[in-house]
Amino acid sequence: MSHQYRKHFTPLESNPSLFTSLAHTLGLSPALEFHDVLSLHDADLLSLTPRPAHALIIVFPTSPNYEAELTTKDKGITQYTSSGDNEPIIWYKQTINNACGLYAILHAVSNGHARDFIIPNSHLYQLLTTCTPLNPRDRAAFLENDTNLEAAYKTVALQGDSAVPENPEDEVDFHYVCFVRSPKNGHLYELDGDRKGPINLGKFEEDDLLSERGLRVLKEFIEKTECEGGVSLLALAPAE
Repeated sequence: MSHQYRKHFTPLESNPSLFTSLAHTLGLSPALEFHDVLSLHDADLLSLTPRPAHALIIVFPTSPNYEAELTTKDKGITQYTSSGDNEPIIWYKQTINNACGLYAILHAVSNGHARDFIIPNSHLYQLLTTCTPLNPRDRAAFLENDTNLEAAYKTVALQGDSAVPENPEDEVDFHYVCFVRSPKNGHLYELDGDRKGPINLGKFEEDDLLSERGLRVLKEFIEKTECEGGVSLLALAPAE
């Protein structure tokens, strides 16, 4: 999908502290933080993650055929063009290379009850106010040209412990996908800026995405994506 990228960022390490730092810098209330989800199977480890989980971000290694697999999955799907307050979910098309961590954060905080924790008149508040009425193409252009967003991102991205490419145009082998619930229609969505739009996963009654059904959806995603090795999961949930 590299042909669609018009800008390049240093990749963001999948570290809940870094994700939280960036979200708070942009304008998310300190009442919410990103947390590691230590297990999808062990109830004791799972209980260590605060609840409810308003959004989940899965981080996984991509196979050499990953882009081809996405193309096959999206064959026959119409490109998403919705916008405005009436759409059940806000989705950002990714046009910045290696910034899937940033898009995952924006998907997490722009949807569901997490939106209630955005500080009024913050940069995130202004970003969401501007982007909501725009179509996905114009949203993407707005994010590309948001110099304050870029500056905040770069500051946090350089704080990670993992080695990052010296050249931001170099491809990395990990990808981020966000899962959120829309209170507008009660459906669960898979949000990936590299797809043609949000993927509607159907009715989801619970507010906590780490409920039994939420865990089942994650396990099915891991199995279908064949990403058993090196998978990590972050939850946007109440601060401890």
